[in-house]
Amino acid sequence: MLYHLFDIHHAFMTPARLTAEMTRNAWANPNNPLSYTPLGRTIAAGAELFERSTRKFAKPEFGLKTTQIDGRTVDVVEHIVSERPFCNLIHFRRMERRNDPRVLIVAPMSGHYATLLRGTVEALLPHHDVYITDWKDARQVPLTEGRFDLDSYIAYVREFLTLLGPDVHVVAVCQPAVPVFAAIALMEADEDPNTPLSMTLMGGPIDTRVSKTAVTELAEERPLSWFEKTVVSPVPFYYPGAHRRVYPGFLQLSGFMSMNLDRHVGSHVEFYNHLIQGDGESAERHRDFYDEYLAVMDMDADFYLQTVETVFQKHALPKGEMTWKDPLSGRVHKVDPSAIRKTALLTIEGELDDISAHGQTTAAHVIATKLPAEKQFHHFQENVGHYGIFNGSRWRTLIMPRIRHFMRAHDSKRDPIPADDLKKIPDIAPTHWDVRVHGIDAVRARTAKAKKSEKTAEAAE
Repeated sequence: MLYHLFDIHHAFMTPARLTAEMTRNAWANPNNPLSYTPLGRTIAAGAELFERSTRKFAKPEFGLKTTQIDGRTVDVVEHIVSERPFCNLIHFRRMERRNDPRVLIVAPMSGHYATLLRGTVEALLPHHDVYITDWKDARQVPLTEGRFDLDSYIAYVREFLTLLGPDVHVVAVCQPAVPVFAAIALMEADEDPNTPLSMTLMGGPIDTRVSKTAVTELAEERPLSWFEKTVVSPVPFYYPGAHRRVYPGFLQLSGFMSMNLDRHVGSHVEFYNHLIQGDGESAERHRDFYDEYLAVMDMDADFYLQTVETVFQKHALPKGEMTWKDPLSGRVHKVDPSAIRKTALLTIEGELDDISAHGQTTAAHVIATKLPAEKQFHHFQENVGHYGIFNGSRWRTLIMPRIRHFMRAHDSKRDPIPADDLKKIPDIAPTHWDVRVHGIDAVRARTAKAKKSEKTAEAAE
């Protein structure tokens, strides 16, 4: 009933929303002399804020039509190279002959669309051949397509890696760190010739026991039955995925917003003020961000519940207890992290990450016990939160260059980065993983020391 109530409420709000949209268009119309007055801007701002607060936001487009390579504008064509029931594999083909590393970005299935990684793709495009997993909204997938769970996710990753061939690099952003790590462990155990050359894990929950966040605490405090009863709902009959059990996108969005409610409220107040002040540039940045952030998709309940249980409650991967059931054969395989011996590993963490806190991602180095030290790298980025790991200025200038260097260091015979491009964003080598420097104990010690210094400075003032 929860899903039905949400849709009924949205339908009831439609007349008011349309009225607000017409009001905004009338009072913001440049042909209306009153649109240049404080009264006109105030009315238009209030109407737009109401309309946006009651709207359902559709899936955005990537919109990456061009990229810049060596000072030249190069066209980019987005096309689907593999279409599966729950995911499309998209290739951003550059209209330029370059022998760059082939990269598979595995986007998270955690409420937002893959377009949330638009900035990730955009920064990699000039010097990489980029593919991305574009997960589908579960409410749009008919029940006849079968179920989708964590095992299915791992199977999709393996299938796409096989399709792209042996000389590929994989980047997992947030949630897919676990299934990507598991898929590579399984491929290495099978001596699969399509095992990727490298994997980059960014802000992912490899071992959530290492450090706690609001996300991990909720998952640990509640039994799985609570999640099934509280947040799982069948898709209404009027959608293509009718009767499929899902974790609805609107519930996920409520969770996202509640974690930083003050910040989101403040952002909308600023947006309102920018509209009144006529600051169109700041207002447009707000629209761009929230058009993306408020566009959410439903997640198949089987995938959601199995992920909560396997990753956040049982901690199966770091304990060495994770298994994978092949959806095709039905055979159960043990996921052995020590099987990873060839695929180079780079982990990325952000200082202010409140989703995957310090040490959760770098735990991958600890459990990959047979991976040679010369294949293990890490970067800890200061002054960025979860989103800043893969989007924004620090991603483009401090994190992406390290990933770019890491991939080329483990992929011979690739074209060099043009000299002019290196002048704009210099090459930076990631640091070799060292538990004494990058381990959770070392991070905690540095954090405690920094806080002590801050208190001492405040006391001195």
